[in-house]
Amino acid sequence: MPTPKQKVVVIGAGVAGLSAALRLSHAGMDVEVVDQHDAPGGKMRVVPSVAGPVDAGPTVMTMRPVFEQLFAEVGEALSDHVTLHREALLARHWWRDGATLDLFDDLEASAGAVRAFAGSRAEMEFRRFSTRAAALFDAFNGPMMQAPEPSLTKLTAHVLRHPRLIPKMAPLKTLAQSLAAAFSDPRLRQLFGRYATYVGGSPYQSPAVLGLIWHSEAKGVWRVEGGMHQLAQAMMRLAETFGARFRFGQAATRIERQEGRAVAVHLADGTRLPADRIVFNGDPKALANGALGSSVTDAVTAPAISPRSLSAYVWTFAAEPHGPPLAHHNVFFGADPKTEFDDLAAGQMPRDPTLYICAQDRGADVTPTGPERFEIIMNGPPGQSAYPEEAEICRTRTFETLEAMGLRFSPTPELGALTTPPMFGHLFPHSDGSLYGRSPHGMMAAFGRPTARSRISGLYLAGGGVHPGAGIPMACLSGQHAAAAILSDHASTSTSRQTAMPGGMSTGSATMAKGPSPSSAS
Repeated sequence: MPTPKQKVVVIGAGVAGLSAALRLSHAGMDVEVVDQHDAPGGKMRVVPSVAGPVDAGPTVMTMRPVFEQLFAEVGEALSDHVTLHREALLARHWWRDGATLDLFDDLEASAGAVRAFAGSRAEMEFRRFSTRAAALFDAFNGPMMQAPEPSLTKLTAHVLRHPRLIPKMAPLKTLAQSLAAAFSDPRLRQLFGRYATYVGGSPYQSPAVLGLIWHSEAKGVWRVEGGMHQLAQAMMRLAETFGARFRFGQAATRIERQEGRAVAVHLADGTRLPADRIVFNGDPKALANGALGSSVTDAVTAPAISPRSLSAYVWTFAAEPHGPPLAHHNVFFGADPKTEFDDLAAGQMPRDPTLYICAQDRGADVTPTGPERFEIIMNGPPGQSAYPEEAEICRTRTFETLEAMGLRFSPTPELGALTTPPMFGHLFPHSDGSLYGRSPHGMMAAFGRPTARSRISGLYLAGGGVHPGAGIPMACLSGQHAAAAILSDHASTSTSRQTAMPGGMSTGSATMAKGPSPSSAS
């Protein structure tokens, strides 16, 4: 008799859940994905506007090889499923004194821009910082980001074999402290300190090693034609060709556990989905809080879910801009970064915010006319308690700050165009509105996140709150780790069964083997 396919239920169709579902369905498993939202993507979501759907989450693809590897593992090419446009201009930066700085995906071009912006000394400092960031990225990519379960022992051994890494890591310094030593110009300290917010942290509390994020961006950024959500759609469609099924608008309410093992997922409409393996693509805090039932609250430990990372105030709208020439990615800096992060640490909306603007209809090969689509992001503290004047205060601070720097929009967005931290907490329950899971603060934060195998047999984890962390490339890798763990565990149990009874099933390629409700995530 043929062995029945292993049934895998994936809770959440974010990037990580899609990554796992695609790999597992290609490996021959019976995969069903459930999500409370009406489309795939999780935090990579869109909202409507008069100019078309506006991205309301991640705005750029970095670390493109991570996605190329995903598609290659299932016999496809990424370029056959989405159209990508490389943006040589990484971002245009603006300061209150009228100064601007463009950075590029070419070191020489960026170095020349820094020299023109702040002088030859700043150029030399920038080159040294870029060399250090590249060395850190190369050192940590394998033993940390690519490793399914990061090991402090193995990382320590790696560093000891390469002792020149130790001063580059600056293990006793925060990112802000290391940047203060690296740059004499405070504006460059402010610029590169912003990279801590990419993973939901403050440069004044995050480790210096996060400087490597600059290298991941400098290696190239890509704009997805049609919006970032097209990537999620492509991953879903490809998984469907391998037999994966998707249920949208279906909230998972409980994970059933029998004899210590996760065996089924219950939906809000009463449906019970039996499963041999379950992947939870959501904030692990939801499990600990009992959002998926009291029987799985021990799936993760308390240190794996706290302290919480930052949230955000996000504007998504269409309008005509007036003022300085915007690039696709723009950053308008506040006057004093310390004030901003002190407010965030105190749980308050920044009084002097730095604002990121994605002009979604602009790019190296695009000249927009008429109303354009915009996403504006202001860092915010995590939290679920809204107050009546929050949205109006945010609108005043956002658009008065930009107008003081010469930029205004016609019309000014209505309050309905804003998503606040409490609203993110509603969209992704039990997340506290935190967009990146556990905070990156502290030298050991990278080892604090849960890994793909939860503490419950048959239950696996994926998403931005899971190792290797936040961002769509990291979420994609977490889905890879979850799929690899399932295939490995299935292979070992199949081998055990074959001792008593011949038979079994394929577990996929060698590459794979190696390699509201909270039912949606990144």
